[in-house]
Amino acid sequence: MKVVITGSLGHISKPLTTELVQKGHDVTVISSNPEKRVAIEHLGAKAAIGSLEDVTFLATTFSGADAVYTMVPPGNYFDPNLDLFAYYTRLGANYAQAIKSSGVKRVVNLSTIGGNLSAGNGILIGAHHVELILNQLPPEVSITHMRPNSFYYNLLGYIDMIKHYGVIAANYGGNQVIPWVSPIDIAAAVAEELLSPSRGRNARPVGSEDLSGNAVAKILGEAIGKPDLKWVVVSDEETLNGLVSIGMNPKIGEGLVEMYAGLQSGLLAQYYYDNKPAKMGKVKMKDFAKDFARTYNQSV
Repeated sequence: MKVVITGSLGHISKPLTTELVQKGHDVTVISSNPEKRVAIEHLGAKAAIGSLEDVTFLATTFSGADAVYTMVPPGNYFDPNLDLFAYYTRLGANYAQAIKSSGVKRVVNLSTIGGNLSAGNGILIGAHHVELILNQLPPEVSITHMRPNSFYYNLLGYIDMIKHYGVIAANYGGNQVIPWVSPIDIAAAVAEELLSPSRGRNARPVGSEDLSGNAVAKILGEAIGKPDLKWVVVSDEETLNGLVSIGMNPKIGEGLVEMYAGLQSGLLAQYYYDNKPAKMGKVKMKDFAKDFARTYNQSV
């Protein structure tokens, strides 16, 4: 198969590319960074260097592909001028136009936990609208929206807090069970979907392990030599103030707080629990804890 992968050599796209190449498929990886060309080609894939803002480039790159994997790269949450919703909807529209123009008939789109929700999901509302935009494509275009749970690696954002205050503090977690996922497990699920027969329009949750915030703190704490590490649940206001104090775009901070509140209430995870995968991913929190400890020990 000829497959086009967006996301450069990110957390999901790199293992996804590696798996597809190893299985003998013709893979093209889109990246905006010319310096990634050598690394992409080293994996055995072709590099297409260009911008997701360039619909002509996207359509040309998608042309002739049997399947494409679409994702919206994370924006800079500390950019005071970033309109995150507009960014998502713009790239979603670019993808839709390029898919239609190129004649691609199989799309696997990276959405998110809470991607089914039109409200209460905070910053994830952008991913929801990308789903809506792509679903407007002609019915002969088969689309699977991947809805992965909370990424393990987002926990790396708490390293400075742990070092300075000795706790993980947020407006979610504690005794509440949170569904987590490894990007490696997401990549495996995406590969499976890309190589599967057309399935019309559907969504697929992806999870690796369901753990409470307290259980996560215990696992990470033991990995970094702080076995008494606690996960403290604080108010929405305290969480927002903390995010703004480190320079985050206030509007995006508000969206993050609403997203976290949705995790705490169970709203975001409801679709996942209603459609829980029969087979969970292989990478567990204890596996991720080794990477967490390595980053923790290397940080200043």
